[in-house]
Amino acid sequence: MPPRPLKSARKGALKGQAKSVVIFVHGYGANGADLLGLADPLAPHLPDTAFYAPDAPENCQGNPFGFQWFPIPWLDGSSEEAAKSGAVQAQQDIDAYIEQVLADEGLDASALALVGFSQGTMMSLATAPRRAAPIAALVGFSGRLLEKDDMSWVVSKPPVLLIHGDADPMVPIQSLPEAADALTQAGFETYAHVCKGLGHSIDNEGLSLALGFLHDKLPK
Repeated sequence: MPPRPLKSARKGALKGQAKSVVIFVHGYGANGADLLGLADPLAPHLPDTAFYAPDAPENCQGNPFGFQWFPIPWLDGSSEEAAKSGAVQAQQDIDAYIEQVLADEGLDASALALVGFSQGTMMSLATAPRRAAPIAALVGFSGRLLEKDDMSWVVSKPPVLLIHGDADPMVPIQSLPEAADALTQAGFETYAHVCKGLGHSIDNEGLSLALGFLHDKLPK
């Protein structure tokens, strides 16, 4: 199946003037606008960055007002096969979207960061390391590494920052060390941070850490 086009909005540096790009990848049942608001506190510190946040291509089975990258069996009753094939297709969708955004901005992969939340973290971790040219950075909030037991699929190794709340009821905190260990053993520059008392969300502490990481890794 060919990649599906993704609808998105843009904020930040003027078109043609951006030196870097951040693509937010939203979670299950949300939409791009849900994360694009993060551009507002980040943009003053990253003035040369363009921010994008696409909507996932499928209406969410568990939330008719949101979107999904792939179905989640224990939430929507779908099959494991549908979840796996959906994740593969979504990875191709995001990869093609990345190519389009970089072409539109006149930049290459070294100027790109992915920032994912929950299912968006899963998709970011599944997509970026499959690309031949490493991206500048990957920030993953409250997610997991889907293919942690066999990392032979990895092609490139961008630096990764993982952030997770220890009170997350949706994606267990154990997903953080599992992902961090697998990435580190595979040779990724990996950082991990646990936000005390935080549920399935992004707080100011996590956002501040993400900003510092992006500021350090993105071209100036």
